[in-house]
Amino acid sequence: MVRKFIRKSTFRVALLSRLLAKFIDIFLVLILSFAFYPIGIILSIIYLGWSDALKGGQSVGKSFIGFKVVSLEDGSPCTLKQSVVRNLPLLIPLVLAIIPLWGVILAMLIGVPLVAVEIYFLWRLDSGKRMGDVLADTTVMANIHDNLDAKKQSGWFDSSKKIS
Repeated sequence: MVRKFIRKSTFRVALLSRLLAKFIDIFLVLILSFAFYPIGIILSIIYLGWSDALKGGQSVGKSFIGFKVVSLEDGSPCTLKQSVVRNLPLLIPLVLAIIPLWGVILAMLIGVPLVAVEIYFLWRLDSGKRMGDVLADTTVMANIHDNLDAKKQSGWFDSSKKIS
């Protein structure tokens, strides 16, 4: 499919920026996990589960890059439930890592393929969504700093309008 309105280089930069934002969050999780093991893993699970529901849909990494997570249902910021579902592919290996020794091995065996699938979805879907976005029915968009409401800008989330 040929994109007529979005330059491929711009689209790739946006995807790389999203990956950078997620890597910032994962870096924080790794620091918490290793510095305060085993309590740090529990704190990491809580952070990763809630991260996209913080600060109007912005995790620390997304806030740093300038993105936010919104629901595709109504355009509102990501809820706690959506954040947990959205981050399940990363939470599952982290939960396994609580188990001493074998948990870390299992986390690696399950986590590496899940992260690979996440990145594959991100690069291959035309919408630029990762598997967590598809599961939670969310999307990532640039944070608009001038307090414009996304619902009012273009009517994307107006359920009264019919799509033709």
